[in-house]
Amino acid sequence: MNATQAIDLRSDTVTKPDAEMRAAMAAAEVGDDVLDGDPTMRELEERAAQLLGGEAALWVPTGCMGNTIALMLHLQRGDRFLVPRAAHVLDNELGTAAWLAGGMPEPLAWDAGPGRPSPEAVTAAAGSQGPYYRLRTPLLCLENTHNAAGGAVTAPAEHARLVEAAHAAGLKVHLDGARIWNAAAALGVKPAELTAGVDSVQACLSKGLGAPVGSLVAGPRDFVDEARRVRKMLGGGVRQGGVLAAAGLVALDRLERLHEDHEAARELADGLAELGLRVRGPQTNIVLAEVDDLQKWLTRLRAAGVLASSMDGCVRFVTHRDVSRADIGEALRRTAEVAAQG
Repeated sequence: MNATQAIDLRSDTVTKPDAEMRAAMAAAEVGDDVLDGDPTMRELEERAAQLLGGEAALWVPTGCMGNTIALMLHLQRGDRFLVPRAAHVLDNELGTAAWLAGGMPEPLAWDAGPGRPSPEAVTAAAGSQGPYYRLRTPLLCLENTHNAAGGAVTAPAEHARLVEAAHAAGLKVHLDGARIWNAAAALGVKPAELTAGVDSVQACLSKGLGAPVGSLVAGPRDFVDEARRVRKMLGGGVRQGGVLAAAGLVALDRLERLHEDHEAARELADGLAELGLRVRGPQTNIVLAEVDDLQKWLTRLRAAGVLASSMDGCVRFVTHRDVSRADIGEALRRTAEVAAQG
């Protein structure tokens, strides 16, 4: 890497499609997806549904749209839904859960570990049926990995207990699985093991998998049929979407390489700890470092050519395909210079 070139660790969304992915996009067989279907889009949706354990899946431009569609279908205006504290649908989606889906969130504390409520907390928050003027609570929204908790994962057994508690209380479950591929890689399980029992799931292609755009919403076939209608309401009529779906198919061929990002994150975390930073040990590809003055650190890191972001009061570094192990070493060298400034 050029000594003056910035090392971008702000997010795994900064990855650019490589030559193989661009070639697949250029050669994609396409059709009008709104009128009579796009063959490449259908292939991607069918493959994703199988991976995610759903009957069907729908491509959407963004994870935010995918989550919004699911909440719109699971909630009626004025309904309350349960969700872990600092979930992406609460803090990073511009209030669409309330504005478009009409839902009132009830944040749940992380009493079972980073990013995770306990089944007992779900049961207690769901409550029991009361008088007509009491808020209805029809939904639990989970997140795996949990972004603000530093990419923390929820294992299949823990996931199953949360889903069981929700269903026992009469709640449906939507899983924001923007980085579910990372969770599966970290745990050594199939993605479908992390979606068992859910009523819908959203998964991103544009993060660690490197597609330029796109997410998927999966679930029962009737849910996906309605999701397609809501996508159109939100302006998501896709014409020759196969050009983008082709990138998604290449992305799904790269699930195994996510281990490389996780290893790079552990290397980065170890190096930051050696520099005296208080680091939350990463489970996937997100490293959170606690610092005394967040804005000062972000400013000085940028000046040193290390681009990072903020999350939950910490400096957030995210490893990804476009950052090599040599880049990690150089990022640590530059960060050491920042730490020496005091």
